[in-house]
Amino acid sequence: MNISVIGAGQMGAGIAQVFAVAGHRVSLVDISQDALDRGLAAIHKSLGRVLKKERITQAEMDGALANVSLHSDLGAGVANAELVIEAATENVDLKLKIFSDLSRLAPAAAPLASNTSSISITRIAAATDRPEKVIGMHFMNPVPIMKLVEVIRGYATDDATTKLVMDLSESLGKVPVEVKDYPGFVANRILMPMLNEAMNTLWEGVAGVSEIDTVMKLGMAHPMGPLQLADYIGLDTCLAILRVMQDGFGRGHYQPCPLLVNMVMAGKLGRKSGEGFYDYSGGGKELVVSKSFA
Repeated sequence: MNISVIGAGQMGAGIAQVFAVAGHRVSLVDISQDALDRGLAAIHKSLGRVLKKERITQAEMDGALANVSLHSDLGAGVANAELVIEAATENVDLKLKIFSDLSRLAPAAAPLASNTSSISITRIAAATDRPEKVIGMHFMNPVPIMKLVEVIRGYATDDATTKLVMDLSESLGKVPVEVKDYPGFVANRILMPMLNEAMNTLWEGVAGVSEIDTVMKLGMAHPMGPLQLADYIGLDTCLAILRVMQDGFGRGHYQPCPLLVNMVMAGKLGRKSGEGFYDYSGGGKELVVSKSFA
């Protein structure tokens, strides 16, 4: 199957990898050649780790890499698509522009999926000429490891598109779960308030970064503390999702923590920027609290 993935960042590269490993031909599309090169390098590095663990052979790795082609032109990247998956930044205006362009450029029969983690599929679909073929296909991060795919039906999404995405997700070894189109869907509607409350707990001086994360890891059996997880997701992404839910529901408990807002304004976005609640500049696996938040 010909799959086009729009966006060569962490999520887009991961999505491209799982499809390529499964034998699909993947067109990875981004406006930046540097982003495309980084995306391909990330796929190569990720597959190299899997190879080292002897979960794939060298021939399988080479075959997966050969399945990926890079495109800086959207039209060329989706010309032969049988399914398009958008994995661009969590920005409403950007996604609406991409889907409007896809209406003109992608084959009329091709379903258009979004990896959005919170934005309305119905709203995205309204920007296209095929709302019945628009669906949410929300992979979890890191894509090659996490099993869940949230499948979100918009107001007009038809049964055939939903079945295609559910079946395709299962063929990748994922577990698809169909959910309704409300802000944050299920995963982030539950997760983001928890992360936000952890930030408020830090901002109010109840406990420090490592203390909060330790309580949740040891007390709640979470594999990763909420502040470390926020860093991993990206603090800018957390902020964007919270604002989508705040606008969508009009409820005060989705209001982003002021500390989160300030950190994003300061460019402290977590792992992607080298610093968030923890400092990643050293390159090691040990978590080092980046500063005092008292």
